[in-house]
Amino acid sequence: MMKLRFILLLAFLTWVSSTFASDGKLKKATFLPQWSPQAQFAGYYVAYEKGIYRKHGIDVTIVQGGPYRIPSDFLKNRKADFVTLWLSSAIQMRSHGVKLINIGQLMQRSALMLVAKKASGITRPQDIQGKKVGLWSGDFQLQPRAFFKKYNLHVTVIPQSYSVNLFLRGGIDVASAMWYNEYHTIINSGVNPEELTTFFFDEHGLNFPEDGIYTLEETIRKDPALSCAFVKASIEGWRYAFSHPDEALDIVLKYMKEAKIPANRVHQKWMIERMKDLIIPPQSQGDMGILKESDFERVAKELRKNGLIKEILDFKLFFKNCIDYDEK
Repeated sequence: MMKLRFILLLAFLTWVSSTFASDGKLKKATFLPQWSPQAQFAGYYVAYEKGIYRKHGIDVTIVQGGPYRIPSDFLKNRKADFVTLWLSSAIQMRSHGVKLINIGQLMQRSALMLVAKKASGITRPQDIQGKKVGLWSGDFQLQPRAFFKKYNLHVTVIPQSYSVNLFLRGGIDVASAMWYNEYHTIINSGVNPEELTTFFFDEHGLNFPEDGIYTLEETIRKDPALSCAFVKASIEGWRYAFSHPDEALDIVLKYMKEAKIPANRVHQKWMIERMKDLIIPPQSQGDMGILKESDFERVAKELRKNGLIKEILDFKLFFKNCIDYDEK
């Protein structure tokens, strides 16, 4: 009798398991962030490790980013379903025929900035006149050059590597920096913040939001629920990371270790704190993940002015509001 009950119970459990598997089957998706593991992408790693993607019905594979895995290529060649890109890069890609769409604008405030030492006599934009300024290549030059034009500045541009050593050694007067990264490296080298003059582009009417989530039009057309679930799960991951920063840092450092990337907890802590400032600025209005039309227009107009795009795409064709999406 006991044996029969056990067989019946086992059969019942097997049936329940198979029924759940068929009804709650996870959708597979691949995601590539635009750089190597670091706290800049903490929310996505947290969403994966805490099972948030699975809770939203997605079996996500996070591809390790880096210099040899370019998100734009992975998206264009359908090697990744979702990637993060700068808004300026995405607008150019769309203009060049890649039918991508923004489904979640995470960064609301630009992190790109210029940094100078007050000892060099630079305390306001006009003081940069005639100075040596370190600039990165590509899209990193859009805001600085718009800044120079706004204040009628003529400078000597020096190609800048991803190290700030040239600036620290006095080889350039002004350096490019990301607020969550190189700026902290500068102050971590022994330079006090009070000794620096910082120029945040968003404070000069040149806010070009950076990290956003992108997919191809065909991907969202085939399964809008999947794309929007990915965005909502990612945002939930970011909210969890901001509420549990120590746990989020443990997760980030684990991924950095696996990627054999030197990890500094203090630096990563600074990064995640700044990401919160960039994703949820104090003055922000509305939900996380929304791309403001005014930001889109500002970036697109600057790209057209510099001859990088010919026409400005209709905003409604570029952005899909997944926050208010209801699959019902």
